[in-house]
Amino acid sequence: MPQGEGAAFDTIDRLHMTRALRLAERGLYTTRPNPMVGCVIARGEAVLGEGWHIRAGGPHAEIHALQTAGDAARGATAYVTLEPCAHHGRTGPCAEALIAAGVGRVVAAMRDPFPQVDGAGFARLQAAGIAVEHGLLEAQARQLNRGFLSRVERGRPWLRVKLAMSLDGRTALANGDSKWISGEAARRDVMRWRARAGAILTGAGTVLADDPRLTVRFEADEGPDGVPEFVPPLRVVLDTGLATVARGQVREGDAPTLYLHAPDARPPRGFDTPHAAVPLRAAAPGGSGRAGLDLDAVLRHLATAHQINEVQVESGASLAGALLRARLVDEVLLYVAPVLLGADARPLFDGLGIDDMARRLHLRTVETRRIGDDLRLLLSPEHGP
Repeated sequence: MPQGEGAAFDTIDRLHMTRALRLAERGLYTTRPNPMVGCVIARGEAVLGEGWHIRAGGPHAEIHALQTAGDAARGATAYVTLEPCAHHGRTGPCAEALIAAGVGRVVAAMRDPFPQVDGAGFARLQAAGIAVEHGLLEAQARQLNRGFLSRVERGRPWLRVKLAMSLDGRTALANGDSKWISGEAARRDVMRWRARAGAILTGAGTVLADDPRLTVRFEADEGPDGVPEFVPPLRVVLDTGLATVARGQVREGDAPTLYLHAPDARPPRGFDTPHAAVPLRAAAPGGSGRAGLDLDAVLRHLATAHQINEVQVESGASLAGALLRARLVDEVLLYVAPVLLGADARPLFDGLGIDDMARRLHLRTVETRRIGDDLRLLLSPEHGP
């Protein structure tokens, strides 16, 4: 078997894998449902070729790097952020391409848990006499593909709740008005988080009250070559009685919309693609439900039926609170604006039922960044045992 985290990686190995991870990040908006992967082919300090997986259905990172390296790849080391695949999908197996190119060593950041790979790529390389090592910068590789890994390993997408609040912890006035708490720079930043998500999830109450579009809208100067390439995320509305299917901006534009509803609700006649309505089971008493829907079933449906890696929730306090209470929230993306809304304004999360300090919910700060006049926090709930 390939060497694990105990392998003796040197400074040059780390340098090349760091570069491979940066290359992988370039596929942030376009590779889903596939993972983001980067590859560097090198001999010593000299880089011979590099590449990344640009979009689903296209050549993988190893193929791009091998094409650049050409004959120089023979006997070189290939640094790849994920175990090379060994199966035929929409593209051929990368392990076979590396063997055919004659590389002498493969260093992978991590093993690929996808069932059709999961060690088979490493085994095929070793059978061909190629030295294989893995575990270099694995934590960084896992963080980069946390959505893909969540879907494959846990059977549900990585779930992120996006919120904007005032300094006194409020998200909207008592009458529901929330436009705008955060500044323009923060609102533009949200678009990048939306673009990386496979789905944007909200509730019927938010659709009726705020009439959101839930689309990705980039300005012309957002990227070095103009608007970045991205795949429009699926818009998902939790609407038990299908009260919102005939109204709202969430039905407009090129992005598809999925309505998840109770089994006894019926879509109106003529309701079809690019929108769809799917019944889901009701929540068990005391279970992870909100408005009658099983929230765990919602996420598992998105993973299995739509291959969604990351879900971004943009909703009111009730749905956000229900997801947090059900321990389904993986991270909170919180924009804190230097404004005050007062005690009567609406809270971040509703229905947490915390009546004792011993039951307070801890969140670990993953990242803090200034975005315009606002502060952006990335937080990870620590649910405990």
